[in-house]
Amino acid sequence: MAKVSFLGLGVMGYPMAGHLVKAGHDVCVYNRTTAKAQAWVEEHGGTMGKTPRDAAEGADFVMACVGNDDDLRSVCLGEDGALGAMAPGTIFVDHTTVSAKVTRELYAAADGKQVSFVDAPVSGGQAGAENGQLGIMCGGDEGAYARAEPVMQAYAKACKRLGKSGAGQLTKMVNQICIAGLVQGLSEGLHFAEKAGLDGKAVVEVISQGAAGSWQMANRYETMLDGEFEHGFAVDWMRKDLGICLDTADENGASLPVTAVVDQYYKDVQKLGGGRWDTSSLIQRLRKMDL
Repeated sequence: MAKVSFLGLGVMGYPMAGHLVKAGHDVCVYNRTTAKAQAWVEEHGGTMGKTPRDAAEGADFVMACVGNDDDLRSVCLGEDGALGAMAPGTIFVDHTTVSAKVTRELYAAADGKQVSFVDAPVSGGQAGAENGQLGIMCGGDEGAYARAEPVMQAYAKACKRLGKSGAGQLTKMVNQICIAGLVQGLSEGLHFAEKAGLDGKAVVEVISQGAAGSWQMANRYETMLDGEFEHGFAVDWMRKDLGICLDTADENGASLPVTAVVDQYYKDVQKLGGGRWDTSSLIQRLRKMDL
């Protein structure tokens, strides 16, 4: 059993922190909205801190799952930041999807305090977090990863170190790039089936058994056809992630033409009022274009 602090109790962090308790760890949480932290403690036990620094006091591991680069900096640095309370030899694990740039910045800040920093963004969405079935992509020093991996297993389906600091975030970018193209292709296929007068669900029952099959098809086709978009990762978050991908591509010279186009399609979905719809709502953009 380890003493673990968890910073950020959103749709992902709330259940992830709960799995740590179920695994037998001593957990102290922090959330910017205090009522959310209080609700978590009432449900799961453990304790809560008034600030990230307070929550991190005495922890062996500090895990974070917040919103963006600035949010991550705010829980790590400054007078109330977690790094200020972390003892030499302890480990900070960041599950937020952020830029590799801020990851390396915070790796250096942690290293200056003899604290290890592991970037460990996750994939699997809210359902994966609730079921403890997340894919975790990690970067950082081998020794720090080896120590943190057993703790992360509380909510992991797969967990792997991909390289030095920033490698986890870069791998998450690959994940989002692949998803963007897949969801757009699936949206176009289902839209075409509708326009052709086919039974979309019957079509997918057949084509999902062949080369067209994918996780997105298996898990999202029915809700896409039914116009239900409340089942996963939000468009607003996807645009944040794709922006990171495109900025990084500008830096490393990668060509991402499909990603750039799909990012703009998600912008169209936002204009339709779908910023909080899940990413499969790209099909709704195609339907609205027909009006």
